[in-house]
Amino acid sequence: MSTYIDPHQPGAKLDTGKTRPGLMIAGFALALSRVSEVATFGANKYTDNGWVSVPKGEQRYTDAMYRHLLADANHKFDQESGIEHLAHAAWNALAVLELQLRKELSQEQYKQTEI
Repeated sequence: MSTYIDPHQPGAKLDTGKTRPGLMIAGFALALSRVSEVATFGANKYTDNGWVSVPKGEQRYTDAMYRHLLADANHKFDQESGIEHLAHAAWNALAVLELQLRKELSQEQYKQTEI
């Protein structure tokens, strides 16, 4: 049974079915903070957002993710950064996902301009 909500009524908020990023931020606050430390470490070591321009980034960040997952089996912390290997692995997984999503978006935008 569907209940109609008048969007013009005080207190109306038509957000049913929308994503809830707060679940991610609040639910994984500690882990995301640690992944942010990895991002900051990388930016200080290289450049801000320079990772986007790394040649063959998807492949290289996938390999880095696997290296950190394997290293985690032997010791918890990355020797160079002092940050957990799992946080490095998570950062690399996010980098791969971001690159893939950007590529898909770029290809979709290109297709739309051909029409």
